Amino acid sequence: MDNQRIFPDALKELFLQHELNTELNVMLKLRYNKHFLEAGCDEAGRGCLAGPVFASAVILPARYHDPGLNDSKKLSAKQRDLFRLHIEKYAIAWAVAQASAEEIDQLNILNASILAMHRAVEALCKTPEFLLIDGNRFHPYKEIPHACIIKGDGKYLPIAAASILAKTHRDEYMLALHQDFPDYGWLRNKGYPTLQHRQVVAQQGLTPHHRKSFNSGVPLDIKL
Repeated sequence: MDNQRIFPDALKELFLQHELNTELNVMLKLRYNKHFLEAGCDEAGRGCLAGPVFASAVILPARYHDPGLNDSKKLSAKQRDLFRLHIEKYAIAWAVAQASAEEIDQLNILNASILAMHRAVEALCKTPEFLLIDGNRFHPYKEIPHACIIKGDGKYLPIAAASILAKTHRDEYMLALHQDFPDYGWLRNKGYPTLQHRQVVAQQGLTPHHRKSFNSGVPLDIKL
């Protein structure tokens, strides 16, 4: 990779069309500590009734430059998809992993989310020297030092990049599951507890992809 800053034409087009708002033009920090090869880590799907929790780990190059890259929750689906292509093309290393609904029920969602992060870091083709974790809880991974950063996906580019990969890969997974269970609305709700999703659970029961520990409180007398 040369020393030119990376700014893809597809993302320029988004700016020209004014599809990224002013808030997203605030540049996030690229490094927490410039002396280490850092990987950002984030998860997606913690609050869902169904499906795995996904996590991603991303190592960005030293001169990575992506105006508008931010927390995946602040981007539209179109923007996330464009950023995903760019991140996967130019990152030094990236990986996505998951923890299943069964593991969530066994471990609880916090520990399952951390397990998915560990798996993502393990899957990287290059070993990071430092981990930037979104949130305030993490279990150390091997001997690699880490820092937990509350709302880190809105502060550091590697975490924001990880949030986008975790979100987009999980959304794809839920769209595939939707083909077998269309009544639950996963095409739209991605497994989150919308009223329609809870109504179908109350009417038809749980699928093998539902988290039993998340659905024990769903009332069975919801009326359509």
